[in-house]
Amino acid sequence: MCPGKGPDNERRYSKMAKIIFNRELDTGIYHIKIAGKYKGAMGQFYMLRGWESHHPVLGRPLSIFDLESESISFIYKVVGEGTHLISRLKESDDIELFGPYGKGFPPPKGRVALIGGGMGIAPLYLAGRELFFDSEIEVVHIYLGFKERAILTDLFEKVSHKLVIVTGGFISQKININDYNYVFACGSEEMMKAVVQQGNYGKTQVFVSLEKRMGCGVGACLSCTCQTAKGNQLTCKDGPVFPGEDIFFE
Repeated sequence: MCPGKGPDNERRYSKMAKIIFNRELDTGIYHIKIAGKYKGAMGQFYMLRGWESHHPVLGRPLSIFDLESESISFIYKVVGEGTHLISRLKESDDIELFGPYGKGFPPPKGRVALIGGGMGIAPLYLAGRELFFDSEIEVVHIYLGFKERAILTDLFEKVSHKLVIVTGGFISQKININDYNYVFACGSEEMMKAVVQQGNYGKTQVFVSLEKRMGCGVGACLSCTCQTAKGNQLTCKDGPVFPGEDIFFE
C-alpha cells in the first residue's frame, strides 16, 4: 500500500487488490466487492482501475457502497469504456484502487431521510448502516426510486426504520422533507432539485451528492466544475456532497 497526499493534504492510498465478486444485479448494473482494509466515510468515493492498457488513462470514480473490516464494495452502471472493462473482471482478478476522495455527508442528529434515485442509491447504504446504529439518530427512513426493477432492497430494509420504494415514478413526491432534521439525497439533478425546493431551512438541513463526470478525481482537470452560491467549485474536491441550498441546478 503506497501512501500519498491528496489536494486537501489528507492521506490517500493506491492499492492493488483482489476481487471477491463482481455480480450483475440487473442489465448493466454491477455490485463489486474487493478484499482488503480500507478507510472511507459515507459519501466519499474511490477511483478504480482494472485494466493493463494505457487507455483509459484514469480510473473511474465510484461511491463507497459498503465498508467492512476486510473489504470494500461499490455499485456501478456500465456507461463507458472504463466501467465496461471493470464489468469484465472476475473473482480473484486484480484491481487498483485510489482513495478515499471527496467530502462526504456530515454527521447528522435526530430524524434522517436518505433519498436515492437510480444509481444514486450507491452512497446511501453505507450512510444507512452507520446511522441506523447511531445513538444520536432517532429514525432513518430510506426512499429509493428506480426506472424499472428495484435492486438491493433486502439490504436497505436492514438499515432503515422505514423503506419506501418507487418504480417508474418520482420518489421526490413520496417524502415531506420537513418531517426530518437532515436529508441526504443522491440521484438525477431533477430529483435533487425537487427535494431541495421542498425545504424549510429553519428546520431541515438538506445535503446532496452530485453525480458529475470526473476525470482525475483530485481537482486537477476541472472537468467536474459545478455552480454554487460560493462560486464555481469542484465536485471531486469540494464535494461531492454539498448543502442543497448552495447548488445552482441546471
